[in-house]
Amino acid sequence: MGAEAPDRIDGSPTASAAASGLVVALEANFCRVALESPGPGGVKQLLCVRRTRLGKTGQQICVGDRVQVEGVDWISRRGAVAAVAPRSSLLARPAVANCNRVVVVMALVQPDLDPIQLTRFLLTAEATGVQVDLVLTKADLLAPQALQEWRQRLDAWGYEPWLVSAQTGAGIEPLRQHLAAPGIAVLCGPSGVGKSSLLNALVPDLALRVGAVSGRLQRGRHTTRHVELFAIGAGGLLADTPGFNRPDLPPDPGALVGLFPEVRGRLGAGGCRFTNCLHQGDPGCVVGSDWPRYPHYLQCLQQVLAQEAAAQSRPAEPGLKQRGGRSEPRLDPRLRQLSRKRQRQADGPQGEGSSADLVAEAAEDRHLDPGALGSGAGGSLNPAPGP
Repeated sequence: MGAEAPDRIDGSPTASAAASGLVVALEANFCRVALESPGPGGVKQLLCVRRTRLGKTGQQICVGDRVQVEGVDWISRRGAVAAVAPRSSLLARPAVANCNRVVVVMALVQPDLDPIQLTRFLLTAEATGVQVDLVLTKADLLAPQALQEWRQRLDAWGYEPWLVSAQTGAGIEPLRQHLAAPGIAVLCGPSGVGKSSLLNALVPDLALRVGAVSGRLQRGRHTTRHVELFAIGAGGLLADTPGFNRPDLPPDPGALVGLFPEVRGRLGAGGCRFTNCLHQGDPGCVVGSDWPRYPHYLQCLQQVLAQEAAAQSRPAEPGLKQRGGRSEPRLDPRLRQLSRKRQRQADGPQGEGSSADLVAEAAEDRHLDPGALGSGAGGSLNPAPGP
């Protein structure tokens, strides 16, 4: 969110102290907050900006956040988010907080179901640590025998898929009852698989815009532009999200195999012979290679290892340093001071040089101007002894 409100808002006859609610949508630089209890005049939602102090601390607001709203103007239905409650979970892509369930939505046909793409989405969902459901749409376009084959194949993967059709309504009512449980369920998947059509079938009053699949590329066109929560049942919320065709794989190669449900039991029965085993047919590996998605696992593992190697070999950007495969901000040299130990070494009777000499040496090591190191904002260094 880019729009911010000052920490203090001039009082007005319509301003209220505070209100609590749930962020149900992010639109441009604003967020829509559904109130826990209606305000004056039956107001149920507020259009809010973010307090300046939240921006200064780097606090981001995501759909699904429980927030405190201040400076509420009930007539214009506006306010400013002043605080964000602690989160139980946070999805990076799509950005949704306090999610209880990830629902991976894929189409059986138009576009055809790609096992590798499906595996990548499932791995991303499993990495969140919340419950994962798999929904396959456009079941009316596939023969019953082909549907049974996919059901058996996915059962071997460790999933019990929901086969539905938004056109005929097949499988919609059981899925609606399943998703109506209290909590937030996030729909994710590629563009064109029918997420918006599925939502229209689950919640008929929505009338979301849908788009056709590209005839030449057999790829979906983006119709959902932002993340938004919709109520389903008594306490259930569904998050519709923009589609993306290639989700990022989890970065840890050692934890990748644990995201495959079909081999978790083997890992729990006993560890491999080597603690750093990556399960590529090494001696003493308990995972083995006799499971359906083993080729998919090897392909994903090689991509994760390549990404890790590229990140470690990539030079740090200006102002950043590499630590453990990630980038961290580098301290401004002007703010760097000598440690007490080095100051005592410089200024004591046994010292070989002054603090200024050590500053110059440090600057020379960093190819910096020695004067830049002595002008730190956190205090001044001891000056060199006079003649």
